[in-house]
Amino acid sequence: MSLTTRLSALFAAITMSAAMFAVPAHAADAPAAPAAEAAPAASAPAADAAAPAAPASALPPGKEEIANPYGPAALIKDGDFVARGTFVILLIMSIGSWYITVTKLVSQFRLMGQASEVKNKFWKASSIAAGTASLSQTSPFRFIAEAGTKSTEHHDGALLDQIDLNTWVTMAIQRAVERVQSRLQDGLAFLATVGSTAPFVGLFGTVWGILNALTTIGAAGQASIDKVAGPVGEALYMTAFGLFVAVPAVLGYNWLIRRNKSAMDEVRSFSADLHSVLVSGVMSSSQSVQAQTAKKG
Repeated sequence: MSLTTRLSALFAAITMSAAMFAVPAHAADAPAAPAAEAAPAASAPAADAAAPAAPASALPPGKEEIANPYGPAALIKDGDFVARGTFVILLIMSIGSWYITVTKLVSQFRLMGQASEVKNKFWKASSIAAGTASLSQTSPFRFIAEAGTKSTEHHDGALLDQIDLNTWVTMAIQRAVERVQSRLQDGLAFLATVGSTAPFVGLFGTVWGILNALTTIGAAGQASIDKVAGPVGEALYMTAFGLFVAVPAVLGYNWLIRRNKSAMDEVRSFSADLHSVLVSGVMSSSQSVQAQTAKKG
């Protein structure tokens, strides 16, 4: 995969993670007294004349926008090193899972396009060598074709002579297919790890935040709402962050596994057809050589 594609995937991963971790400020309801109760009926016209006109973008009656003092910014600014460290770990997990998901999707789309290239170019070529040369250098199908071709050309040696040609070609192509499958599965273990551990990392941050809340309440000597709301709110943010990280990782893992199965079906079908062509071609060449030798003899 090219460097430009990797950088684009990394930028997309950072953008998605930042969007997930950005929690907007909450709006709280503020009670508003009716105009009839705020002033006597006789003075209502004078009050209306003295009051400034409300802007067009004002909130509806009974609503007042209040900035949230206990958001993620406060968590990063006022939290201790454990809370900040937990937040950073979850952020790294989120960026890594999105990066792997995007890059794997790009690789799978490219592989499916290369499978179409095989059908349009490789199998319409005059020979295996010509078909291999028609494929792109980064194509896994070209890698498998080259591995199979080399196995027919290097079936020699005292030990290798004990293996029949069919088995030797089968082993060479199977090794190449396994390497392609291993490349397709790169990074999926990270997604599985993030999906299974991110909720517990967030839960650890929640437990730590609640512990700080109880410590704050004990030090203050009173359990007023302003003493409890901040630490408990920050603790609950950690649980939400853990879920925000884990759910996309699990969904991405399952989606990539399903798409890998379809991609590997294309690879295995190509390898089986290639094996048949290679073995039959070598056997036909061997039989023609033996026939020419018998005629000369």
